[in-house]
Amino acid sequence: MAAISELVHTEGDSNTTAARGRWDAGQGDPRIRGLLDRDAAAFMHQSLSSPCLSTIAKAQGIWIEDTAGRRFMDFHGNSVHHLGYGHPRLVAAIKKQLDELCFAPRRFTCEPAVELAEKLAALAPGNLGKVLFTTGGSDAIEVALKIARAATGRFKTVSFWDAFHGAGFGAASVGGEATFRSHISGPMMTGTEHVAPWDGYRCPYGHDSLEASGLACANMIAYVLGREQDVAAVVAEPMRATPNPPPPGFWKRVREACDRHGTLLIFDEIPTGLGKTGKFFAHEHDDVTPDIVVLGKSLGGGVLPIAAIIARRDLDVTGGFAIGHYTHEKNPVTTRSALTTIDIILEEGLVERAAELGRHMLGRMQHLMARSPHVGDVRGRGLMVGVELVEDRDTRQPARDLAERVFYACLEQGLSFKISQGNVLTLSPPLVISKTDLDGALDIVERTVLAA
Repeated sequence: MAAISELVHTEGDSNTTAARGRWDAGQGDPRIRGLLDRDAAAFMHQSLSSPCLSTIAKAQGIWIEDTAGRRFMDFHGNSVHHLGYGHPRLVAAIKKQLDELCFAPRRFTCEPAVELAEKLAALAPGNLGKVLFTTGGSDAIEVALKIARAATGRFKTVSFWDAFHGAGFGAASVGGEATFRSHISGPMMTGTEHVAPWDGYRCPYGHDSLEASGLACANMIAYVLGREQDVAAVVAEPMRATPNPPPPGFWKRVREACDRHGTLLIFDEIPTGLGKTGKFFAHEHDDVTPDIVVLGKSLGGGVLPIAAIIARRDLDVTGGFAIGHYTHEKNPVTTRSALTTIDIILEEGLVERAAELGRHMLGRMQHLMARSPHVGDVRGRGLMVGVELVEDRDTRQPARDLAERVFYACLEQGLSFKISQGNVLTLSPPLVISKTDLDGALDIVERTVLAA
């Protein structure tokens, strides 16, 4: 048990530290404490989820509000909140669909499901055009893996250490995040090879630039594909959601290696797709088309759970098997939610807005780096920016305790976000945020980091 308690939870902020304990002890308001205690008594306990930070009574726009009336700007949102919360057009569309058709048994089809599949196929690049839906990203990743196996006749995968692709056994196996694959998980799925990811700031290959790190990583992937010779798919986020964008040309090298060895390229855009990075698909930044792309989280508009895989049309080779067949695969309400979400993103210009506001946010955090000796690196794309805190810029020692102090101090001031890799403040606001609110949130981050 000691090893589990010492695990660094790189997927999110840890709930087992002394800092979390102090925060939890401070939630003494009976309007909050009572519900927190009931939650702890009713739910299974698990890392990253319990004890809960607080309660939620309302969620509207960029704001969440607890049962004591405290409001927080939500710069985390589990990556579902591209539209913020309770977008009126989305809520109206869902209510209307409930009145018209609330459910479709899996053996029947319905207009919203077909329309959504057609919409995604029309938006996807290249020959991506065949679609399946699931209720969550983990399941969608597993559907993609089954397609890759069926299409190639192979079963192996190559993916990155420290990546998160879901909590199911298949998704956790291709994932490389210790919280989801170590200790009690036991043996994972066979054939899931991993390589170290690129990182321009603390490169696992020993390089001191993003370009050199990316080249070493791409070469390692090519080496493994050549060495194994029978890999079905490379599975990866086009931009690591820690966040960490790749260097120019990285994915072109990987794409070429995949093509040489008959390996499919699966992009997981569950947290980064649908405009978050300033492009509708995150991989558009890199001018590379995958064989399968996986969407989720924000696809349901922050209201309903739905995920999707979009595959090359010639990968439709599984007609004799059941690779998904989920109960809610063609649910008219969830698919209507996704359709409306996409329409809002496109018609309100939220992709372009993410690019514009993202440049502003990145610039402000880079200015903070120039003012604070504890900001070692700033990186990101669109409205997903990471601020890496260090004890010392020369040693680059991760400042995990400092990151927690900043996190809880920001919470006290009404700003919620996520800590990635133990020391990276990951700022991911909704695409609908106003520039005034964005600057207000960044003011909180700046003064908190400078005062820490």
